[in-house]
Amino acid sequence: MIQQLSPTEPRPVELKPDATRVRFRHRHRHRTGPTPASAPAPAAGSHRAQWADAAKGVCIILVVLWHVVVKDYLQIDWHVGVPVPGFWGTLGEQFLPLRMPLFFTISGVFAANAAQRQWRVVARSRIAGFLYLYAVWLLIHTVVLAAAPQLPTDRATSALGLLEQLTVTPSNLWYLYALALYFTIAKVTRRAPRALVLVPAAALSAVAAAGLLDTPGNRAGLYQNLVFFLAGLYLRPQIQRWAATASRRRLLLTSGGYVLALAAMAVTGAQQWFGVWPAVSVLAVIFGITAAARLSRWSALSEPLARLGRITLPIYVIHMPVLALLHRLLLVPLSGLDGSAQGLIVLGYPILLSGLVIGLSLAVHRGLLAVRAGWLFALPGARRVEAAG
Repeated sequence: MIQQLSPTEPRPVELKPDATRVRFRHRHRHRTGPTPASAPAPAAGSHRAQWADAAKGVCIILVVLWHVVVKDYLQIDWHVGVPVPGFWGTLGEQFLPLRMPLFFTISGVFAANAAQRQWRVVARSRIAGFLYLYAVWLLIHTVVLAAAPQLPTDRATSALGLLEQLTVTPSNLWYLYALALYFTIAKVTRRAPRALVLVPAAALSAVAAAGLLDTPGNRAGLYQNLVFFLAGLYLRPQIQRWAATASRRRLLLTSGGYVLALAAMAVTGAQQWFGVWPAVSVLAVIFGITAAARLSRWSALSEPLARLGRITLPIYVIHMPVLALLHRLLLVPLSGLDGSAQGLIVLGYPILLSGLVIGLSLAVHRGLLAVRAGWLFALPGARRVEAAG
């Protein structure tokens, strides 16, 4: 939980450097310390990033939901007589300016301390670490997705295609690839004036969003989100102050601004006008930070989301193979149901399947750790993977 400020508290709380690490430690069977149930209550400082972890939890849910809708739900032959599938597709599109820009902004906030460390530390723990995870899980995805050819997603079907995904055209795992690249850029430009880094990154985002660059595969996301990672990295104090002072009035204003921007963009068809998509994404991120900060006041909801936000890595890397196998299992039977049977599930299906995919992903993660396959989630020799994303 983040400490909330009263009107008489002028200073926002700060994130501790390592307060948000995701630990994948391999413990001996016999513990010498307290179990989670008996552990003492954590100090107040350990709760300060709850709004950020809750935001990450929402983002990973939106990632899974979007993939469920686009790659599975809309591929089913629905004959229910009502446009419910179209509704889910349209709803998912409204979160596109929010989901990954907010994810990368929070990643940048969490990366601010790590980016100040020595090159050898950053090169191993972050750059090599994320590239290692990307390569390992790309190979796993390639094998599993070959068993579900009906799933509409990027996949390597040849050695040359796999090499391309490993190097210049990242796969569905592009978030890991992007973090390695973004950390490299952050370190190389650490002494440069921030404006000289942010302005070109913003221009790159606008150019890519306007379709002025060739963006096969997932290169578009790679180009468009660098500016948000750097903004989180450089503007962490301002972001923390904004979150710490979030008010109900500000939430109403930012949500209203985001909705109006989406409506204006849709009515005018301005999605590919130069600078429009990044500008709407900025509004979305401001709204997302405000909403997450307000949400952190409701522990019954924010605490589960924050717990989810601290384990996004296994969900991110595992959910696509799980979805692919479920898609292969469910596509034909669900398409063959009559209209009345489909009508019972058409509205809630994306929510139910998203929950199932997340639950199975976490179960697979626990199983892999139980058989000492923690090397799938961290560079061997590294004790933990920090939540830069």
